[in-house]
Amino acid sequence: MALVRAGIPFEVRGYAHAAAVTDFGGEAAAALGVAPERVFKTLLAEVDGVLAVGIVPVSGTLDLKALAAALGGKRAAMADPALAERRTGYVVGGISPIGQRTSLRTVLDVSAREHGTVLVSGGRRGLDLELRPDDLARATAAIWARIGRAS
Repeated sequence: MALVRAGIPFEVRGYAHAAAVTDFGGEAAAALGVAPERVFKTLLAEVDGVLAVGIVPVSGTLDLKALAAALGGKRAAMADPALAERRTGYVVGGISPIGQRTSLRTVLDVSAREHGTVLVSGGRRGLDLELRPDDLARATAAIWARIGRAS
């Protein structure tokens, strides 16, 4: 695992994923007893035609204009889910920002710094990884920017 190789401490947090659930982040927060603001979702977008990753709290949404600006682009749109799965090697609802098949430019929302630890997908539905925000940024080579918007 990428975190082990990088010497980054983390905790594996598993839960029983209900097949009918499509609010994957909300399900994780509830099942793990964690505030939704501490659970972060991994979203892929095309910024000026190039895939990029935005990591934002599950309690909000990705601000596509802010993501584009953070990466020096002009325009961003959500990536096709099938493309996201092919490029990351993970299924939607279980896309981890860590250990993706293809290294993509990544932006982590600054709100992560408000918490001692945050949770992100561990690569499948029902599995999260808990780690310090700075360690998440280091593991993903992320830049910090305000890219989240409250829902």
